[in-house]
Amino acid sequence: MEREIAHIRNVVTRLPELRFKQPVEWIIKEGEQWAVIGPNGGGKTLLADILQRKFAFKEGEVTFGMEGKVSEIIQSIAFKDIYSLADCRNSYYQQRWHATEADEMPTIEETLKGLPDFHEIFHYFGIENLLHKKIIFLSSGELRKFLIIRTLLYRPKILILNNPFIGLDAPSRTVLVDMLQQLSHLHGVQIVLLLSNPADIPEMITHILPVAGKECLPPVSRETFLRDTALIQQLFPEQKRNGIELPVSPDKQPSTHHVTFRMEHVCIRYGERTILKDLDWEVLNGEKWALFGPNGSGKSTLLSLVYADNPQSYANTLYLFDKKRGSGESIWDIKKRIGYVSPEMHLYYMENVPTLSIVGSGYFDSIGLFRKCNDKQEEGALQWMKLFGIDHLKERSFLTLSSGEQRLALLARAFVKDPDLIILDEPLHGLDISNKTRAAAIIEQFCSRPGKTLIYVTHYPHELPSCVDKQYTLPFSN
Repeated sequence: MEREIAHIRNVVTRLPELRFKQPVEWIIKEGEQWAVIGPNGGGKTLLADILQRKFAFKEGEVTFGMEGKVSEIIQSIAFKDIYSLADCRNSYYQQRWHATEADEMPTIEETLKGLPDFHEIFHYFGIENLLHKKIIFLSSGELRKFLIIRTLLYRPKILILNNPFIGLDAPSRTVLVDMLQQLSHLHGVQIVLLLSNPADIPEMITHILPVAGKECLPPVSRETFLRDTALIQQLFPEQKRNGIELPVSPDKQPSTHHVTFRMEHVCIRYGERTILKDLDWEVLNGEKWALFGPNGSGKSTLLSLVYADNPQSYANTLYLFDKKRGSGESIWDIKKRIGYVSPEMHLYYMENVPTLSIVGSGYFDSIGLFRKCNDKQEEGALQWMKLFGIDHLKERSFLTLSSGEQRLALLARAFVKDPDLIILDEPLHGLDISNKTRAAAIIEQFCSRPGKTLIYVTHYPHELPSCVDKQYTLPFSN
């Protein structure tokens, strides 16, 4: 009989807002590899937090099959926060746009000094080539591998990975799945994946715990779960794609500009590293583009030029809304016409404020909360939240939302001012099946209106809205 590694025994948390509908019961046994799967906001992360004893309990207990501190037994990585977890959030932002401190950034090897056996484990996974790279220059896929390995060096018995596939291109995804397969063979390590999509469940998973509506359903084997279409439908009900009414003013006239943006021979260098080289791209009013490129190719850098975040744009020939950059317009004149969402945007909202205020900040084109919405703006923000199915979260602190709920809030923020140009950088990543359908329908409806220009970034062509009929592909820059 397999030994119990962890046991949640009929736990009821002390705070009502952190409770499941029923007392939580869950056993993880030696050799089992688990996936906790369910919709955004269903309780997956809350369950993982209970397992780690992060909250006070009113009833029940969490026990482990070995001695030691909880932090030594369990390690957790939330992949929405990969750059903050790598201890480089602020420097990442600096490097990405300014690169003023590249020489001061440590290499992977320097970061791991003092930890035993790190050369051996990097060799085990066949990625010794990463050791001499600076953290800031790792691709998203490389950074994930580094974070997992760094965590393994602390020798946890249970390793929780929260949405590990967010933001990965197809090749990087394959590499990560292979790595998880290797992890499952390591003696004494149990894997727990928190997932929002049944298609993300790798073959190394042995057991599934379905979670929805703050309720744990009976655990099943991986094979049983994937065959149970009724259960999957229960977790992820179908969303209607028709009959969407956007909360926009019917009196707003389409913009009459001709060129939304044009780049001529654009070059971006950070120190010795060239990100973009001799790039030409013209996007006209009303066009719908897909932007492709592997992790690390410079897509986000390119978008920072359009969104007026990159100071190097003044050293390049760049036109925005028929005006040459640097001809007297302010960045606010540009930003007020652009809606934008990116995978890492949530990192810059660290204030403990209501989600409605986060959505409303989209009116002011700032990363942060510097102005208060008037009543009309607040009502508009609430309408967009309702459209994305998150109006019930209006008073909840943004920091307490699940990663999927945060993504929906930031999507609502991008649309709230009815922009002429909407830039969506991997907008569906981290969303469950139902919310992907909902968000895709909203995007389609918005872009069907005249004078709306779309730039859509994705690694997966099947996610593209049907209105997209043009594409621009960046080569790998390293």
